[in-house]
Amino acid sequence: MAARSEPARLHSWGLAFGFWTVLALSYALSSGLSSISEGRDPGWLRGLTWNLADFYLWMLLAPGIGALGRRSAARGWPRFLALHVPTSIGVALGQTLLQLLVFWAVCGPGRMPVHTLGGFVTMEFAYKFQQGLVCYWVILAVLRGMESRRRLRDERLRSAALETQLAQSQLQALRMQLQPHFLFNTLNAISALALSDPAQARLMIARLADFLRLTLEERHAQQVPLARELQFLECYLAIQQVRFQDRLGVQWEVCEDTRMAEVPHLILQPLVENALRHGLLAKAEFGRLRIAAQRVGGELHLSVDDDGLGLPPGGATEGIGLGNTRARLRVLFGDNARLELRPRPEGGTCAEVRLPFVAGAA
Repeated sequence: MAARSEPARLHSWGLAFGFWTVLALSYALSSGLSSISEGRDPGWLRGLTWNLADFYLWMLLAPGIGALGRRSAARGWPRFLALHVPTSIGVALGQTLLQLLVFWAVCGPGRMPVHTLGGFVTMEFAYKFQQGLVCYWVILAVLRGMESRRRLRDERLRSAALETQLAQSQLQALRMQLQPHFLFNTLNAISALALSDPAQARLMIARLADFLRLTLEERHAQQVPLARELQFLECYLAIQQVRFQDRLGVQWEVCEDTRMAEVPHLILQPLVENALRHGLLAKAEFGRLRIAAQRVGGELHLSVDDDGLGLPPGGATEGIGLGNTRARLRVLFGDNARLELRPRPEGGTCAEVRLPFVAGAA
């Protein structure tokens, strides 16, 4: 920690030194050019000494003024003024006397009408002291403004970090809800086959193990490439095809330019499960499932179509799977993603997810 803070401290002091030096040089240059325009000797050395002494003293005093301002910021205006009014008088007095002493020691009286340090201080004191008071309050106001801006920025960063943590917690909770739901339904199907067809039940158990292994490999990922998501889906459908035997056909229509798009992990499995359970399971004859992905402008469109029994007359009743999917899309993308469930004109149901197209790493 100390090794990192020391360079940062040196960098801050370097910036402060450069700022006050440029300020002093600009004032010295302005004073010299003004003297030349009035036909007088510019006195470059005296002007430079005067301004460097003035601004370098304020450079050394500024950290103390800032620290005092931070400690008194929360005390209210009466106590703030009660502290800074006498402090500003004392600081302005000390800075004025030090600057005049340094200037006199380096440059002497020159062509001034006074020839003693006391006379020089008397001549310059009122002007310099008033200027010192103004400088104190300007420095205090600027440093308080910078501190307030820094605090506001830090507060925004903390708020953004908390929002991110909350969103991650919500997504993790939703995934933890989804996986037992899927597992429960699959185990029910295996249980139904255990007595009637033990060989098929064992095959489903083996494929379920493969699916769970893939899921655990991505247990910390909120989004995965679509190609990876399709691997999960193929594994899941392999389980279901054992369950449906010869009554299920799967058609894939995935555009190549969508395979590296980032999608929420396990976003398609609830849609497929919903189509199988509510559309095709009760259908006695052969059923077909179509899974498609295409890019439309800046959006990725994912759809799961089935030619099953279709939506009930009162509309679909969303369970854990679809409700979970909507919630995850809302947390991840807000209003920029949506899930639509609609009947197909030729019969069956279409579930479509639209979300922003974000290309993942190749």
